[in-house]
This record gives sequence, C-alpha cells and structure tokens, in this order.
Amino acid sequence: MKKQIGSVLALYPTPLTVVGAMVAGRPNWLLAGHLGIIGHDRVMVSLSNTHYTNRGIRETGALSVNIVDEVILEKADQAGCVSGSHADKSALFSFRIGEGGAPIVDEAPVSMACTVEDVYKTEGFENFICKIAATYAEETLLTSDGTLNYHTLKPVLFEMPTYSYLKTGEVIGTCMTLGGSRT
Repeated sequence: MKKQIGSVLALYPTPLTVVGAMVAGRPNWLLAGHLGIIGHDRVMVSLSNTHYTNRGIRETGALSVNIVDEVILEKADQAGCVSGSHADKSALFSFRIGEGGAPIVDEAPVSMACTVEDVYKTEGFENFICKIAATYAEETLLTSDGTLNYHTLKPVLFEMPTYSYLKTGEVIGTCMTLGGSRT
C-alpha cells in the first residue's frame, strides 16, 4: 500500500550539470540539477530567480548545459558553493564560446549550447525554455556513426532531498522489449 506524502517532487535523481552564461563580459558557472527535456531539440533549465547567472542569460539570450562526470565533479561542486555576485568564477573551467554566444566547459564530456526562446516564471524560479543550437561531445563518447554512446558516458546524477551525487548504473534492459513484442 502506498502512503500519501504530500506534493513532493519525486523525479530525482537527475543529471548534474554546470550551466554557463556570459555575465558582464565574463563566463559564469552555476551548478544545476533542475532541467528537463521538452522536445527533441529543446530543454528547460530551471534556476532560482536569485541566481547571478540569470542576469547574463536574460541579457544575452544564451546559456550552455554542460554534463558533469566524476572527472569535473569537484570543480562543478565548487561552482555551486558560491554566487557569481560574490566571487569571480570565470577561471574555474577552461572554456570556448559555443554557438549562440554561451561559454562551453572544455572539460565537460558533453555540452549543449542553447539559445533562450522563452522564460516561464514560477514562484521563485525562472524556467528558461531553450533551443539546442549545437552539441559538443568528446570523441571517445561517440559511436562509429557519430552519435553519443550513453553506455560510455557516465554522468553524475543529483538527488535533491539529500543533496547527494550518485553514479550511473549498468544497463538492466532495452526499452520496449521487456514487456512483450512491439506492435
């Protein structure tokens, strides 16, 4: 029997990312775990409206979503420990400017350069609806036909209620094959 536990957000864990944006002419980095897919070429990045990074996103209309793996986890965590309004985080990662003008983390295994199409405000949050302008991936993560190999990519996952970082696991099945034949 299930117990009703309130209106608790229960979609965790989510991939951990570093969001990049140009703010006052410098790259700023923000640790983010609230994002989602809203189509095959669009994502939504949900940020507290108090974040310094939001200012740059609103001004430039661009941001990057950089997947965090264990290699960059320590730096990514550091990006979430201090606000860009209190400290210059521009040197935290090496970067290049991606399509649309957002800074891309060089060390991230996968990065998406995005342009903001709309902002949906909810209580305490700005939700940036973004079109993916370009995706950059380490060559070691690509299959022979040039697509991402998600069996090789090992993103860190974020679990909000305990603020824990989790590892991805092993493959347990193939979609649409476990429940019977596809029709």
